[in-house]
Amino acid sequence: MNIRSKIVAALLASGLGLAGCASPAFVSPVSVTRFVAPQAAQLGSGTIAVVPAPGLGVEMEGAFAADFRTYADALGAALADQGYTVVPAADAAQVAELRFDTAVLDAAQRSPVNVGVGGSTGSYGSGVGVGVGINLGGRKPDSLDRSIGVVIRDKASTAVLWEGRASFSATDNSDYADNDAAAMRLAYALMEGFPGNDGETIEVE
Repeated sequence: MNIRSKIVAALLASGLGLAGCASPAFVSPVSVTRFVAPQAAQLGSGTIAVVPAPGLGVEMEGAFAADFRTYADALGAALADQGYTVVPAADAAQVAELRFDTAVLDAAQRSPVNVGVGGSTGSYGSGVGVGVGINLGGRKPDSLDRSIGVVIRDKASTAVLWEGRASFSATDNSDYADNDAAAMRLAYALMEGFPGNDGETIEVE
């Protein structure tokens, strides 16, 4: 094996060992926007029910129904912390219409090690140049973009009292790849400082 081959083999061996290192997890702050109606005094007290937003459908089955229950339970807990009593829809004075979404951004797959070799021969001997590019992250994690939207209405009049949206991104190797953890983070961020300032967007860590 000549010197060039030995250098390339050694670098490949060390690079492949490094390529197994896990990519670091990423979690963004939660972006929250709220809109508050003039009847804000009605918010944060009395009875409320968490229901599917129009368009989600009443007959929810399977995984979608389970996901809705996860987000509804998280929102119900956050509303209770703000002074509401969460009850079934038939007994509620207000309703919180909930929608949720998760979008998956697939990460591109990259080769873990790239090696380039260049050699030259001159009057006083030979030189070997070796360039190595190593992707230390291995498989790049996918990004999960999660969001919820909530509209609180007076049930009797259907008047909108409050509306809010919350969203954040996290890689699938983070703690928030889990639906329960993500739902709780979104719900509590949305209710941070409830009802909030009309039209204001804040970031919650």
